[in-house]
Amino acid sequence: MKTLVTGTAGFIGSFVAQRLIERGDEVVGLDNINDYYDVELKYGRLANAGFEQADFEYGELVKSYKYSNYSFVKMNIEDKDAIEGLFAEQRFDNVCSLAAQAGVRHSLENAQAYIRSNITGFATIIEACRHYSIKHLVYASSSGVYGLNNKLPLSTSDNVDHPASLYAASKKSNELMAHCYSHLFGLPTTGLRFFSVYGPWGRPDMALFIFTKNILEGRPIDVYNHGDMKRDFTYIDDIVEGVVRVIDNPPKGNPGWDPMSPDPASAKAPYKVYNIGNSSPVQLLDFIEAIENAAGRKAKKNMLPIQPGDVPATWADTTDLERDLGYKPATPIQTGIDRFVQWYTKFYSIKN
Repeated sequence: MKTLVTGTAGFIGSFVAQRLIERGDEVVGLDNINDYYDVELKYGRLANAGFEQADFEYGELVKSYKYSNYSFVKMNIEDKDAIEGLFAEQRFDNVCSLAAQAGVRHSLENAQAYIRSNITGFATIIEACRHYSIKHLVYASSSGVYGLNNKLPLSTSDNVDHPASLYAASKKSNELMAHCYSHLFGLPTTGLRFFSVYGPWGRPDMALFIFTKNILEGRPIDVYNHGDMKRDFTYIDDIVEGVVRVIDNPPKGNPGWDPMSPDPASAKAPYKVYNIGNSSPVQLLDFIEAIENAAGRKAKKNMLPIQPGDVPATWADTTDLERDLGYKPATPIQTGIDRFVQWYTKFYSIKN
């Protein structure tokens, strides 16, 4: 099986590629290695997989020196000609599209980055999937699509017409585009609504990274909504297990997503959306306490009001993913945070 994984210099993408490689799949990783956050962290993830920074030239496929079944290419997903050339040359079986401009708050300041990557870039990928007979496109959506929906837990059957940020709106647009391609062209697509993924090699703009850094440096942390927040924190290993199970199980025709079909039993659209989360929300102050336990230090807290574009609580209803694919997260929050803090102190002590 040959799989393109986009976003492999990123957090989730690097772990998904690693899991596929280790089980023997042939993997091509793709990332533009942009400077949205510390590029040294991105190069560190790639170095773990056997790539050297000096080898990267835009559009040139590089072989890993650690894994014979892993190659990487530096490329923008919105580069239509380059993406089409890659698909024509490599003839992938599956695509796992995790490359995107991330971050809710950044979308308030740099809207065009989200349009280019999350909409134009996704359109480029899904068009290539259509024309090169991809067996299954799995792509990153987000729990952010639920927006102002305050019914908990959040279910894939809930209304998602009220996004609270441009980032969330761009992810909902991906789901709509995917349904269109599934319905019109029979392209099997599955969207994954990720819920607060955390773990070693995580993103520096996320709460766990920011809190850990400030606590270890003795600086205060900003606690929004005065700590009255809940998040469905999900450890990276549990996320990757779910993603790989989804890749291996493309959807069939789904009458629930193709209501206009004259014969529901033979509905055309092979389309699915899953929540992928821990299904067990954690209070923000309990999350901070777990970091304090792992770091051996107390946090100094700035209690602040909620930020624009943010929501007070997330909680994934993962019933359908459990039913269809046997998915069940297994990592306790303290265990996951302990592993992150151990990684963080080692990685940054090496760098400094």
